[in-house]
Amino acid sequence: MFLGTYTPRLDEKGRIILPAKYRDELANGLVLTRGQERCIYVFSQREFENVHEQMRQAPLASKQARDYIRVFLSGASDEMPDKQGRVTIPGALRSYAGLDREVTVIGAGSRAEIWDTQAWNAYLEEQENSFSETDEEVLPGIF
Repeated sequence: MFLGTYTPRLDEKGRIILPAKYRDELANGLVLTRGQERCIYVFSQREFENVHEQMRQAPLASKQARDYIRVFLSGASDEMPDKQGRVTIPGALRSYAGLDREVTVIGAGSRAEIWDTQAWNAYLEEQENSFSETDEEVLPGIF
């Protein structure tokens, strides 16, 4: 499970050092793809296969499902961390998420997310009020 918030820097080659706590889970390969809210989703290879299997269950007759799957999978890139735990973020994904040197990596349970730090801070500030107001209907059994 991916937890926490980390602030590695993007180097001049478009690489970040994965948080140490994530490296074991991602050591055998990972998949980067477009995330919602203009971040990059980071899945272990195994979890990405699970997500893909769920997508295969979507009805082909659903235009919304087809559109989502196209955007999600066309931006996907399988990567292998190097011995220092660095992974290269492809240029198209860096552009999509507006990444510069300052990035924030957050744990989101079954995946990690890579955000431009300013975008993450703005998102978090915007969401904190609704976070406080979340009720049981949104997340049954949590509260």
